[in-house]
Amino acid sequence: MKEQTTISNSNEARDYSGHYCIVGAGPAGLSMARSLKSKGIPFHVIERYKDVGGIWDIENPGSPMYKSAHFISSKYLSNYADYPMPEEYPDYPSNRQILAYHRTFAREYDLYRHIKFNSSVQSIQQKGSKWLVTLENGESGLYEGVICASGITWSPNIPKLQGIETFRGEVIHSVKYKDISSFRGKRVLVVGAGNSGCDIACDAGVAAEQAFISVRRGYYFIPKHIFGMPADVFGDGAHWIPNWFSQWVFGIILKFLVGDLTKIGLQAPDHKIFETHPIINDQLLHNLRHGDVIAKGDVSRLNGEFVEFKDGSKERIDLVVLATGYHWAIPYMEEKYFEWKNGRPELYLTLFNRNYENLYALGYMETDGGAYKMFDEMANLISSYIDAKRNGDPSAKKFGSLIWNDRPLLNGGIHYLNTGRHSVYVNQVAYKKYRSKIQRKMGWPELKSGQFDILKTDDNSNAASTELARAVR
Repeated sequence: MKEQTTISNSNEARDYSGHYCIVGAGPAGLSMARSLKSKGIPFHVIERYKDVGGIWDIENPGSPMYKSAHFISSKYLSNYADYPMPEEYPDYPSNRQILAYHRTFAREYDLYRHIKFNSSVQSIQQKGSKWLVTLENGESGLYEGVICASGITWSPNIPKLQGIETFRGEVIHSVKYKDISSFRGKRVLVVGAGNSGCDIACDAGVAAEQAFISVRRGYYFIPKHIFGMPADVFGDGAHWIPNWFSQWVFGIILKFLVGDLTKIGLQAPDHKIFETHPIINDQLLHNLRHGDVIAKGDVSRLNGEFVEFKDGSKERIDLVVLATGYHWAIPYMEEKYFEWKNGRPELYLTLFNRNYENLYALGYMETDGGAYKMFDEMANLISSYIDAKRNGDPSAKKFGSLIWNDRPLLNGGIHYLNTGRHSVYVNQVAYKKYRSKIQRKMGWPELKSGQFDILKTDDNSNAASTELARAVR
């Protein structure tokens, strides 16, 4: 039986002064919960679904997960701090294994007791110096602060396609795709070559009568393994090299390993490597080279049973899958509470609201590597600031000034493309270096091995081990 937190069952707001409300029990929310708990800061987690895991639970309505999905970063660099993934996991775990990992993490650190499940946040509003959190069932609580950790892949971006009204085929967003059975006997076009789009195109290559992928620009495709090592492990060993030199070296390596992509119908990239979010996929290139998937350019219009492309070609298509990404949203808060630029919230170090005290966000950024250790480091920064304020430490005032005035560049010298997606994109090495410098100035410690062990109990550890063992099998 899961022990859950409680919020007032009456229509009158309950006073939770001193408590912080974390919205979402996905990866970012769990990381934040462990950090607050380790510092003795009271908190509640509000989760709209029945268990932890967020997008990784394919049964959650609106989850973008599909049965063939695997991690695009390796288990070696993508784990929570001080909580490695099982040795038995493959280099790139499946979505089912990642879900089990999150649930065992929550159990191991006794986080379940702090989470209120099956509870959707209807609204969050500032009330004086506090924050009023109202749930859809009418319950409400007045909190010291709020950490939004509800994720960035819940609101599909559905572009308007010319001619869709008269198109005889079916058009869906990739969030609706779950398994290859929907492709059998059909001519399928996947629009978009992000990591999910490439995965889905590969599934279509297996099951469809014919599969196509529409790519509007050239991208770099990084193999999942380079010289026998997971790509991120290989790259991690080169963090001491200046980024401009890494770009040159990796560009040469990719030419050697991947070859000329224009020979299989893809466009040549019009930018340097690492200037866009990396596509970690070599299976699509295999399918393109074997004709199971055919590359096409940008879509011009839909026309009856055909899709026409800007190069003048057209293909008969039964099903169009729009792998066109997601709008970032914090739907339970009025837009005034966050500054939005190119569809992304403007936050100090992607975490701290510059205009509203005790309002934070975790997970509203994209980066060039595994996110979970980064979430832990970010959560540690948030909780250190909260702890300093609670204790009246002078560092809190110093850091508050930085929130308002400091606007560092976190691109590591890499000129990311000028797109909405890359407007809050951070280079992991540059971010870590800057964050560490700030923490040293504040006198706030970095994470250290074993610091969370105090949260563990034998019963929780045994239950977590049992669940992980089932996931491995």
